[in-house]
Amino acid sequence: MTLTVKVLLAIALLVSILIPFGAFAAGEKSRGRYKAALAVNSFLFFGTMLVCCLLFFSGNAFAAEETASAASNSSAGMICMAAALSTGLSCLGGGIAVSAAASAALGAISEDGSILGKSLIFVGLAEGVCLYGLIISFMIIGRL
Repeated sequence: MTLTVKVLLAIALLVSILIPFGAFAAGEKSRGRYKAALAVNSFLFFGTMLVCCLLFFSGNAFAAEETASAASNSSAGMICMAAALSTGLSCLGGGIAVSAAASAALGAISEDGSILGKSLIFVGLAEGVCLYGLIISFMIIGRL
C-alpha cells in the first residue's frame, strides 16, 4: 500500500473518533446525546477498522521483506491482530472490573476508613487482568 493510503486511513480513524465527541462537547451535555455520540463513534471507528482490515489483509499489503510469501504476510498480520485483541479486550474487561470495584471500595471506605487496605487489594486484583492480557500478547508476538 502506498503511503498516501496509509495516511488517509490514519486520518479517517482520527476523524471517526474526534467528530462524534467534538459534537457532543460543543452541545448540551445530556445522557441521550452521550449515547448518540458513543453509537456514532463506535459505528465510524469499527467501520473504518473493518475497511483497514480488508485492505491490509487482502493480499495487497507487503511486509518489510518483499521476498516473503503472501501466506506468511497474512499469518504475521493475524498474529499481530491476535496480540492486539488479547491486550485490548483484557484491558476493556479490566477497566470494567476496576470501575465496579473502585466505586464499591469508595463507598465502603466512606463508611469505615479502616478497610482501605482490603479494598485496594480488590482493585489491584481487577487491574491484574490487564497485565495477564499483556503477558499473553507478548507470548503471541514471540511466535512471530
